[in-house]
Amino acid sequence: MAATPPGATPEPAPVSQGAAAVPAGAAAGPATAPGWAGSGTVPPPPGAPPGFGPPPGYGPPPGHGPQPPAQPPGDANPAQAAMIGLLNLSCLGLGYVLLRNWVGAALCWLATAALLVVALPADVDGVPVGLLVGYGVFLLAVAADGARRGLRATLRIGAGFRRLVLPLALVLLAVPAGGSLAYGAARDEAKEQAMLELLAAADALVKSADGLAFDKAEPTFRQALSAYEDLGTHHAGSRAGKLVPDRLDAYYKTVSAPYAKKQYCAAVAPLKHLRELPATVDKKLLGSRPAKTDEPLAESLYECGTAALGVRTANPTASESLNELHDTFPQSAQAAKVEPAVRAAIRTRTAALTGGAAPCDTTDELRALRSSLDNMTDPSLEGASKETADAVQRGDFACGTSQFKNKEFSSAATTMTDYAKTYPNSPQAAHARSIAIAAEIAEEEPAAGRSLPSADVPDGPRMVMVISNDGPGEVEVLYTGPMTGKITLKSCGTCKKYQTPLLVNSPKIKACSGPSSKYPKATLLLPAGDYHFLQKRAATGTSTAGDTKSSKTKIEEGYSYTNCLYVTSLF
Repeated sequence: MAATPPGATPEPAPVSQGAAAVPAGAAAGPATAPGWAGSGTVPPPPGAPPGFGPPPGYGPPPGHGPQPPAQPPGDANPAQAAMIGLLNLSCLGLGYVLLRNWVGAALCWLATAALLVVALPADVDGVPVGLLVGYGVFLLAVAADGARRGLRATLRIGAGFRRLVLPLALVLLAVPAGGSLAYGAARDEAKEQAMLELLAAADALVKSADGLAFDKAEPTFRQALSAYEDLGTHHAGSRAGKLVPDRLDAYYKTVSAPYAKKQYCAAVAPLKHLRELPATVDKKLLGSRPAKTDEPLAESLYECGTAALGVRTANPTASESLNELHDTFPQSAQAAKVEPAVRAAIRTRTAALTGGAAPCDTTDELRALRSSLDNMTDPSLEGASKETADAVQRGDFACGTSQFKNKEFSSAATTMTDYAKTYPNSPQAAHARSIAIAAEIAEEEPAAGRSLPSADVPDGPRMVMVISNDGPGEVEVLYTGPMTGKITLKSCGTCKKYQTPLLVNSPKIKACSGPSSKYPKATLLLPAGDYHFLQKRAATGTSTAGDTKSSKTKIEEGYSYTNCLYVTSLF
C-alpha cells in the first residue's frame, strides 16, 4: 500500500468486511489487515530520517519558497469586456480602476486633464480640431484595450456590485456626451457674448460720429454699418443679430439728424448715403428704409437750392442743388415748385432796387441768381433767366447812382463806366457816362458831387469856351455842371514847361501867347451855370502843379471864354 505524500490530504481507506469504519475527516490510522494477528494494524511505512533535508543541489533555489501553480485563465466574458470598455469611454479610466491597472487609469486622467486645461474656459474658437480628433482616438484605444483586458479578467468585486457596474458604465457614458453638450453650450454663449460685444462696438461708432460733418463721419458710419450687416446676415439668429433691425432704425435716424433739425444743405449728403445703401448693403436686411429717404432728400434739395438763390458764396450753389432735384426727382412736388420760387426771388429783388437801402447788394444777389439760372437744366426756367438779366442791368445803374449819392465817388465812377461799356445800347448809357465823369471830378473836388448830374441837357443859349493846350503831353479835360462831358487835347510838340515865379516881382507867365494855330484846341458849347473842371495830363515829369488839376468856372450868358492849359516847373 502506497504512503500518502507529505502535505497531501489522506483519503479514506477502503473498509473491508469485518473492519471498523473510520469517521469522515479523521486521519487514517494503520489499516487492519485481514488475517493479521495481534492488534490487526499494519505498521506505518518508514519516513525520512529525522533531521535530514534533501540532498545538496536538489529542490528550489535558496531563499525561495515553494511556487504556487499558475492559475489557468478564466472563461471569456463578453459582458464584462463591454463593461470595462464602456467605463474607459467615460474619460475617467474607471475600467482600468476595476482592473487595478493604475498606469492606464493615470494616462486617462492626464489626457482628460490636458483636454480640460486647453478647452476651459470655453471661447469662440473652441478646441482645435486636431486635439479633439486625437482625444477621440485615445478614448477608442483605451476602450478597446480595456475590453481586451477585461474579457477573461477575474474582478475582485462582490456579486451585488458586479450587477451594478454595467448599468453604471452605461450611465457614465453621459459624462463625455454631457460634457460635450455643456461645452458646446458654453461655446455658443461665448459666441453670443462676442457678437453682442461687436454690436456694442458698432453702436459706439455710430454715437462717436453723431454730430460730425458727414464727410468726416462717413468712414465711421460705414464701419459701423459693416458690423451691422455682418451680424444681420451671417448671424441673424443670434441675440445680437435679432437686435440689428432696431440698430438700423437708429442708424438711419442718427445719420439723417440734420434733416430733422431742418439743416437742409447739411442733410443732402447723409440722405444720399442712406438712399444709395442698397448698392453696397444687403437689400433684404435694409428693407424699405432706403425708399423712405426719397421725400426728405427731395425736400432738402429744394430747400437748399432755393435758399442759395442770389447767394454768390453759396456752397453748394443753387444750380447744383436744383439740377440734382430736377434730375433725381423730376416728377416730385418739390421739382414743380422750383420755377415759381425762382420767379418770386427775382420779383422780390427787382422791387428792392427801387428805393431800397442797399441796391448794390441786391444787384449782387441778382447777378448770382442769373449765374445760377444760366447753369440750370430745367427748360421751364429759360424765361426766368432773361428776366433776371434785365433786373441785373437795372441793378447796376441803381448801384452806381446810390454810390454817387453816398459820396463813394471812386466806386461810382467804376460802376458807371462798366455800365456804359456793358450796355452801350441802353437808354441810360449816356447818363451813366455823365455820372462816371462827375464822380471822377468829385474825387478831386468833392463839391462837384453835391448833386447827381442831370440825364437831360438843358435848353437855352450856349456859351463858347475854347480850351488850348500850351504844354507837353496829352490832356484830358473833364467838366460837370449844367452839362457834363470830357474832351481830349493832343500834346503841343513845340511847347515847353514854364518856370514857376519864385519872387513877387518876377514876370508873370504868358501862356498861349504865340500864334493861335500853334496850340491844340477844343471848343465847348456850355449852358450858363457853375462848372467844375478837371484836367488830367499825361506824365511829363515833375511839375509844381502836378499832372492833375481841378478848377471851378462860372459860365454866364452873353460871354465867350478861353482856357489855356500849361505846365510849370521849378527849374
